[in-house]
Amino acid sequence: MYDEGDFYETHLDCFKNFKNRVVTTVYYLNDEWGEDDGGELIVYDKNNNFLQKVIPEANTLVVFMSENFPHEVLAAKKRRYSIAGWFRIDKV
Repeated sequence: MYDEGDFYETHLDCFKNFKNRVVTTVYYLNDEWGEDDGGELIVYDKNNNFLQKVIPEANTLVVFMSENFPHEVLAAKKRRYSIAGWFRIDKV
């Protein structure tokens, strides 16, 4: 759950010097969400060129390679719900 005004600055979903997060998944749970509600996921390529804007509408699933796609989440204008997860490789 993300409150009104919550956001994420541009980042990768893998930690520096670690490659354990391989695939990122985000599943949105927001009924009746419109572009005016904000909270969009913005995805970039490795050179920070815009690729895609995803509105966090219910039953939308986003999947991308964690270390290849910088992304950000714009500030939402109302409470936003999503489930984020990662397919991981844990190295010993």
